[in-house]
Amino acid sequence: MIIDDLADVRTGDKGDTLILSVFARDAASFDILARDLTLDAVVAHYGNRTIRAPRRTVLATVLAVVFELPGQLGGGVTGSAELDGHGKALSYHLLGLEV
Repeated sequence: MIIDDLADVRTGDKGDTLILSVFARDAASFDILARDLTLDAVVAHYGNRTIRAPRRTVLATVLAVVFELPGQLGGGVTGSAELDGHGKALSYHLLGLEV
């Protein structure tokens, strides 16, 4: 199964840090995501652009898992030549990750 079977993903940015919020569709899906959607798996899925310590936060009250991946946005909105400086399209990339 893939993330898209269990959850919706929203992205945001803070400087060059990509912030991914994975919202489970129900409690059973959240249990799977909280257990199996690891920081290592997400960092590996996005390749070697994470340049500083990434972070994973589990938010059980809202059935979400949040990832912060510094460096993924190539300098951020004002410092990057990337087409998607906010990282909005990168949420779709996570939806295909197998858990």
